[in-house]
Amino acid sequence: MSALIHLGYLGMFLSALLAATILPFSSEIVLSSLYSSGLSGVLLLAVASLGNVLGSVVNYVLGFKFGKEIATRRLKVSDATFTRASSTFTKWGKWSLFLCWVPIVGDPITLVAGVLRSPLWFFLLAVTVSKTARYAALLYVLA
Repeated sequence: MSALIHLGYLGMFLSALLAATILPFSSEIVLSSLYSSGLSGVLLLAVASLGNVLGSVVNYVLGFKFGKEIATRRLKVSDATFTRASSTFTKWGKWSLFLCWVPIVGDPITLVAGVLRSPLWFFLLAVTVSKTARYAALLYVLA
């Protein structure tokens, strides 16, 4: 593989990682562009999913270690967004993690999962399945 192709996959990984954190970033456009340019859909799916799951793990760890304060004071998540994510998580429990792919509320749910000490094994399972399914669906539409 050429260096340019490697940079494409690295860019996909980084954009997916950043998109899964509380930062306002979208990886779907990057995925679409790279896939349209001829990069492997299977490799893009793997790289995007890995980056997105690791970004969610960052949220989980921040929530686990620092609680609500990190979200509302340091990461500037609004009280309304944090409350909405907390309500969803409280109502549906660990099953709400299957909504982590949903824009706006999904990333705070992963942070709340850490705050509320969701089991890490279930967190990883739900987040991996959800985020991979979202990217797979997008690639299917693009094919």
